[in-house]
Amino acid sequence: MPKAPSPPLRPRFWELPLDRLTPPEWEALCDGCGKCCLNKIEFEDNGELAFTRIACRLLDGQTCRCSRYETRHQYVPECVRLSPETLKDIAYWMPSTCAYRLRHFGKPLPDWHYLVSGDPESVHAADQSVRGWTVSEVEVSEEDWEDHIIEDL
Repeated sequence: MPKAPSPPLRPRFWELPLDRLTPPEWEALCDGCGKCCLNKIEFEDNGELAFTRIACRLLDGQTCRCSRYETRHQYVPECVRLSPETLKDIAYWMPSTCAYRLRHFGKPLPDWHYLVSGDPESVHAADQSVRGWTVSEVEVSEEDWEDHIIEDL
């Protein structure tokens, strides 16, 4: 049986409270930067969080999208299940430019977000994605992750 078509996205839906978004609108909020797929280090002694340039093994470094998005939890069980319900508990470790985090805190989307610009490549043109500068986690031993810490995103 064919999949039922998704309802159309409402105009300027991204300005609505997150809990009022439909599932297709929720998914469309992602700008495709790939930053959430970077491995992070949380230091136990002070609770600080550091981003690394080490990407999840499923991240396509050119498209900045998950290569197995629909089935990612089969391969990476610890991959976050982002939803309006879970966001309040994990927003602190989402990148500062993340649309979900911005909207969670009542902030507008940046001009380079494709929903604002109309161009899905604008996130890359504005140097707001991880395109071309990540290394896969399969190439770096976990004890070497600290050598790949980057500035806050």
